[in-house]
Amino acid sequence: MFDGPPSPAETRAPKGLKVAGVVALIVAGAVVVAGSVSRASETATAQSWSDARAIPTVHLVAATSPSAADALTLPGTMQAWNGARLFARVGGYLHAWYKDIGAQVPAGAELGLIDTPELDQQIVQARADLASARANASLARSTANRWNDLLSTASVSKQEADEKNGDLAAKTAAVQGAAANLDRLLAQKAFATVRAPFAGVVTARTADIGDLVGPGATNQQPLFAVADVHKIRVYVSVPQAYSARMTPGVTAKLTVPDYPGRSFPATIIGNSGAIDPQSGTFQVQLVADNPGGVLKPGGYAQIAFDNAAGQANAVQIPSSALLFRAQGTEVAMVGPGAHVRMQKIVVGNDLGSMVEVASGLNVHDQVVDSPPDSIAQGELVRIGDKDHG
Repeated sequence: MFDGPPSPAETRAPKGLKVAGVVALIVAGAVVVAGSVSRASETATAQSWSDARAIPTVHLVAATSPSAADALTLPGTMQAWNGARLFARVGGYLHAWYKDIGAQVPAGAELGLIDTPELDQQIVQARADLASARANASLARSTANRWNDLLSTASVSKQEADEKNGDLAAKTAAVQGAAANLDRLLAQKAFATVRAPFAGVVTARTADIGDLVGPGATNQQPLFAVADVHKIRVYVSVPQAYSARMTPGVTAKLTVPDYPGRSFPATIIGNSGAIDPQSGTFQVQLVADNPGGVLKPGGYAQIAFDNAAGQANAVQIPSSALLFRAQGTEVAMVGPGAHVRMQKIVVGNDLGSMVEVASGLNVHDQVVDSPPDSIAQGELVRIGDKDHG
């Protein structure tokens, strides 16, 4: 049987279900709102981090004034005041050597003796040739005198007398030639004794008794080396920027690794007068007294020039602070509001890791060390550790 439609009371939802739906709706809205807020916060944080990272961090370094410690110091090579390598002038066998390395010798001292059997035989022959020439000349002289006497009485013709006088002249010239040849050989024989050309110390001896020496040797080398070390010459290659200051009379201090803590005064006595196109340096010669012979020829030395500490009013900055732009050499400085200010400078001397700035900076001015190539006027930067670099 059909009972008819349900009453309103029968179709109304339970009260508990309605409350649960409202609560679920509220929770869903809260989740949506919380997610939106979180995403907004994360976006703001990321934007803030990105903006911070976009501002470059720079490190500042202060310009300093040159000091005595910044004096120009360069390596140099020491050489003896006088040095000689003594080769055998004549061929033969070393008969004896009288001085070894380290020996102090006066000028003309005998260092060694060479046996010269071939040269000795040439001298014997030359003496015989001279005696024969003198005998022939004596006979020609007597003949010429007789012919001249006969010519005075018209006993012989003038032609015959002239022939005898000509023969005498030729024989006299032969005597002179034979005498000159003997003198030449005797002069060579004098080189059989190897002598010191000046007072000094023997720094090398390369031959032993019985060695074949001289022009006939397969591999000729010096028998001895002698050095005069009462003074030492020092040769230094100076950068071109300092060449104008390297004039005779400029003083320097010389140090060597074998005498740490000890220095020797040195003075410039000359320079090359030209820049080496390959190295761009200027060679300077100094001289230093060598008391006790402590400075060794051929050794390495450090030369600190007294007058090369820097120009007046100049300052020094690290080479890494320089920027080479089309408009010239610049450095980056940081102005008010942490904005970059580009400053043009004039570079003086290149000191290696440091450069001397002739104009454009003052002492204690701070410049950006190792700036990025893209750094520009007015750019906002963040200042890092000032002691960096």
